[in-house]
Amino acid sequence: MSDGLPDSLIPYDEIVQDTLRGVIGRVLGSVAAGGSLPGEHHFYITFKTQGAGVDIPQRLIERFPDEMTIVLQNRYWDLIVDDTRFSVGLSFNQVPSKLVIPYSAITGFHDPAVNFELRFQAQEGPDDGPEPHDSAQNDGPSAAPVEDGSNVVAVDFKRKK
Repeated sequence: MSDGLPDSLIPYDEIVQDTLRGVIGRVLGSVAAGGSLPGEHHFYITFKTQGAGVDIPQRLIERFPDEMTIVLQNRYWDLIVDDTRFSVGLSFNQVPSKLVIPYSAITGFHDPAVNFELRFQAQEGPDDGPEPHDSAQNDGPSAAPVEDGSNVVAVDFKRKK
């Protein structure tokens, strides 16, 4: 985008990320309903271990104080999926563990069987909404539309600091 454009008052980045996190919920819900992963599908799910609503054993938080990747492939159990999170049983060093992971804590989802991948910025807390924006300056310079015939849309998920 051009530096001359004002910041959007609509949090498009957050809306798109929330919608894409819903894809993970639908996929996991489908797997839970079917009882197993179809075909060669398996998932690498990366999440913030200390994100809001994450409930994992303390030994895992100590080992992975910031971020952790789990694999759902052969040995998992009790996959339960709802609108805001999922829980699953996994074994770490032969110790069974239950993990509860809200979609808002997920930073990555990858299904290598079909080379499908999503990356996110973690939402640090339940009250983390859109960052405050400057007031609208609607009378400022307007952007001229690009008339090269392309239909390409670039989406930048990086938050402004």
